[in-house]
Amino acid sequence: QVPLVESGGGLLQAGGSLRLSCAASGRTFSSYGMGWFRQAPGKEREFVAAIRWSVGNTYYADSVKGRFTSSGDGPRNAVYLQMNLLKPVATAVYYCAANLQDSSALEFTADYDLWGQGTQVTVVS
Repeated sequence: QVPLVESGGGLLQAGGSLRLSCAASGRTFSSYGMGWFRQAPGKEREFVAAIRWSVGNTYYADSVKGRFTSSGDGPRNAVYLQMNLLKPVATAVYYCAANLQDSSALEFTADYDLWGQGTQVTVVS
């Protein structure tokens, strides 16, 4: 069973907005933070945003700063990603992930222990 489930993906025009959601499914766990990554066809999975529950800090890739906002509910292991002013280059499968290790960084795939199955976001011009 997939421990995290994403939703909210879809097809939209450039300049539009989309809100992704991610929630724990079935398995009980405690996370130190959760993050969003995306993977476009033929490219490596890249960091988008993360939130650390203990201090409430959020982190963003430079390419999305000012347009994307991450929020969430730590005790429920739920995280959201509000994406505004979307561009065609944002087209990718978006994955959420949970950090169970209290890693010093939350920007690398190796910092995460649990992953969702991904949700497709397609932005057309």
